[in-house]
Amino acid sequence: MPGCCCLLGFPSPPAALRILRRRMASRAFQLRLNPLTGDSEWLVVEEEEDEDHHPTPPPKQLLATTSYLDMLNDSARNRAYRRAIEAAVTDPSSRVLDIGAGTGLLSMMAARALAAVRGEARGGSVSACESYLPMGKLMRRVLRANGMENRVKVFHKRSDELKVGDDLDSPADILVSEILDSELLGEGLIPTLQQAYDMLLAKNPKIVPYRATTYGQLIESTFLWKLHDLHNNEANAADGVWLTPGEMERIVSVKPQQHAMQCDALEDEIRLNPSKFLNLTFGNGQIVIVRPISRYEQHEMDMWVLQLDSAGSIFYSTAPRWARQSSSEGLQRDMKDWCDHWKQCVWFMQGKGIPATEDQVLSLRARHNQTSISYQLNINDEACDRSSKGDHLTLLPERIALYGDKDWRSALINTIKNALTVKSSPTCVVADDSLFLALLISSMSPTSKVIAMYPGLRDKGAAYLRSVADANNFSIDQIQVIGKRASSITADDLKHKKVNLLVGEPFYLGSEGMLPWQNLRFWNVRTLLDSMLSEDAFIMPCKGILKLCAMSLPDLWRSRSSLKDVEGFDHSVVNETLGACGDLPGDQQGPCLPYYVWQCGYSKKLSEVYSLMDFNFSEPIHSCFGKTKIEFSHDGTCHGFAVWIDWVLDERKSVVLTTGPDNRYWKQGVQLFSKPVEVNPGKSVIHVEASFDPSTED
Repeated sequence: MPGCCCLLGFPSPPAALRILRRRMASRAFQLRLNPLTGDSEWLVVEEEEDEDHHPTPPPKQLLATTSYLDMLNDSARNRAYRRAIEAAVTDPSSRVLDIGAGTGLLSMMAARALAAVRGEARGGSVSACESYLPMGKLMRRVLRANGMENRVKVFHKRSDELKVGDDLDSPADILVSEILDSELLGEGLIPTLQQAYDMLLAKNPKIVPYRATTYGQLIESTFLWKLHDLHNNEANAADGVWLTPGEMERIVSVKPQQHAMQCDALEDEIRLNPSKFLNLTFGNGQIVIVRPISRYEQHEMDMWVLQLDSAGSIFYSTAPRWARQSSSEGLQRDMKDWCDHWKQCVWFMQGKGIPATEDQVLSLRARHNQTSISYQLNINDEACDRSSKGDHLTLLPERIALYGDKDWRSALINTIKNALTVKSSPTCVVADDSLFLALLISSMSPTSKVIAMYPGLRDKGAAYLRSVADANNFSIDQIQVIGKRASSITADDLKHKKVNLLVGEPFYLGSEGMLPWQNLRFWNVRTLLDSMLSEDAFIMPCKGILKLCAMSLPDLWRSRSSLKDVEGFDHSVVNETLGACGDLPGDQQGPCLPYYVWQCGYSKKLSEVYSLMDFNFSEPIHSCFGKTKIEFSHDGTCHGFAVWIDWVLDERKSVVLTTGPDNRYWKQGVQLFSKPVEVNPGKSVIHVEASFDPSTED
């Protein structure tokens, strides 16, 4: 398959958490979203410790959803860094700076290596910089557990806030860092290293890691095509609803960026060229000649390899397993364990891709800026205009695929059509950020009044609807976008009319990565609007059903398992805070976390699907309880449950949309056991209970 690679000589914690920091290091503010209301609040995180130096552990939920635990369970990564740091620390007077220190693992490796070369002599130092205060507090606990609190100096600051002569006694001559994401540059690697070179490092410093090489392949995949080409997929649906009409095929699209994805799961669906990978050095625009093997070259998949030492003997690769096995050009053939913290990335080409033949030569241009890498295929063609216009919307790839899915669209169309047959000139509230439902109802019922709440889309949603109204044969005067959350809506917003239809997918912009039941925000909205609903109001979905299935998930369980010794350092103190599973005290278990189960490495269903709890949206929101007995249908090792919600659109017609693991467009909740259980059909059963409390959002 055509491919490319690029070499980068080198310069915060995961970007999933947003923080507002004061200039003082004693306090930070963590933004927390209430998933049932959409409201945000600031949590205060204090640095101060008590007199016995035993700080209060950071709240579990602040760090359990990050990649720290998975990273610390990545033995190949830990081993590579240890070897590279030991190779770099050869001078007993070495001054080591660790930027983005996390739990302090790399700092402790450096301190141990320094002690080994220094012996009884004095000199040398290790400084750790960690700007995210909850992580910095956890690092201090790890350092104390390993007797390292006096050998590593910790700074709760950004690296560009450090000053030589104030914080650091002198410039560092060794820099270790792991400011890397799946795209390589997205965590700010380049600007961080540039600032460190300018302000914090001595001349000719040693850098760990030393270099990164990105590799790319042009690929063809029907599944990946569905994730970005809404225009052609909805044309295939041929149902008369146009989210991307006529000449506006890019008005709803995926963001032009690298999209992280576990491409191991796509091995059987991707057409690959067995030819060797090509070298590419990034500049303003490096052109690579590539030869296609498929009819359409639709996407670019890339991965990277770290060279951690200057001698070129220590490497780490993010390539999928099948690429490492088949490549003879630069990708390491190690069989490292599956991990989730660094994935591969996919760049979507425009439309159906570039028509190609096996003998044709294509041109691929790769560019990078401070924080991202981009690609352009067939550069002789005019580049598409990807500037963000006021009416253009960008959605996640899975949402794009869902909006183009013929079966999903048909279920909604049939349900709304049946509802409108008994509603004359209805007042309809779209209770979420659904583009499809607002267009569907307006086009199917010219006499309806549609009120789109659009709490996330707001003005951009209104501009979009104005642009596509004519193509969908309705007047924009039919639709009112109020851009409010339900708690702010009054009867004046509805012009004192009773609501006949209350509908949602449900879909709330910005909440796509949450646990499935956190979309019960729709139920909360329905409750807040209760006084504005007509007595016979049609509510869609009318019910949610919590479903679960017993699963074998060995790769995910290993990556989330409790830590003990990590390259010679005790990390057991972090297990509860990072949400680990296995070997926890008492009856503790790790949290239920959202995952695309199909991307979780090896997986196998061990039971049928069971219903656990119902949520009846014809009633105001209330506490619920459910229980069931799971009987196993397959032999295997059960690591936990996959949990999701099936949305019942029309109970009379049995129209149900499932968000379970057989569908790749939604994340499921995964509850891992404290210990895996061997199960057998007819012999093993598990009793499961669950409760829902709207006052605690869980």
